[in-house]
Amino acid sequence: MTTPAEATEAAHHAGHHGYISDKDRYLARLRRIEGQARGIHRMVEEEKYCIDILTQVSALTSALRGVALGLLDDHMKHCVVDAAQIGGDEAEAKMKEASDAIARLVRS
Repeated sequence: MTTPAEATEAAHHAGHHGYISDKDRYLARLRRIEGQARGIHRMVEEEKYCIDILTQVSALTSALRGVALGLLDDHMKHCVVDAAQIGGDEAEAKMKEASDAIARLVRS
């Protein structure tokens, strides 16, 4: 019989992450972000006005931050909650992961 911790670990390794239900939405957002990055590249190549380029860089940064916050929210709602219900080392590890991810986002 599989323990809850083993089930969570198996799901983690099988690729069942919290964002999976929104995978298509994330992929669409990332495609738009790729397009924005290419647009900025093109603006530099074409020597567009620096403030216009900076405006686009700001929009790209905001879009990436939105993806990051969505992924963090999904991680907290799924991976961290599941681990917290199990408790022990798994819960501690997931809480540390989330805390470290938040710290990285705050620094950026």
